[in-house]
Amino acid sequence: MSSWTLFLLAAGLSADAFAVSIGKGLQLREGILRTAFTLGAAFGLAQAIMPVIGWALGSAFASRVSAVAPWVAFALLSAIGAKMLWEAFQSDDESPGGDAAGSKAPKHLPGAEVFMLAIATSIDALAVGVSLAVLEVSIWFTVTAIGIVTFTLSFVAVFLGHKAGTRYQRPADIVGALILIGIGVRVVVEGVFLKS
Repeated sequence: MSSWTLFLLAAGLSADAFAVSIGKGLQLREGILRTAFTLGAAFGLAQAIMPVIGWALGSAFASRVSAVAPWVAFALLSAIGAKMLWEAFQSDDESPGGDAAGSKAPKHLPGAEVFMLAIATSIDALAVGVSLAVLEVSIWFTVTAIGIVTFTLSFVAVFLGHKAGTRYQRPADIVGALILIGIGVRVVVEGVFLKS
């Protein structure tokens, strides 16, 4: 596998993590650097570990996991997105002027939420791990590259989202939630309906 092919593979796998990071950046008002590092590290680590799991399981077990994986990702992303929507509209109801939306914005992400997001955005990497088992590539070099690319893109994405979110606070919260739900729907459509 060439370096360019590996980069494209890593970038493709990190697309969901990039989009989620933008969504969370839209929502946050403080602790941006810490959040960017936390999400980048969590997403990068998850994207590196999942292919190793798929590689180790092999195609027999991975096919069974892949059947359930899209629904797991959908449930996690939709739950977090729904929570964000509820918080955005609750803030809107409490303060018509919109100040509450900014004051109620979280200063950091709970560890449980970071974990769920990392799992939800990296489940598709299981199938990639199975493919890597067939190809004659170094699994450890490959997953390291995937992890680094995912970390970098996710880190930058938080800042991109934050820059837009500070201008449009309440709409940014809603957009961030819809991004998560949209990714969850796309994962189910691509992983279940388009493959059936």
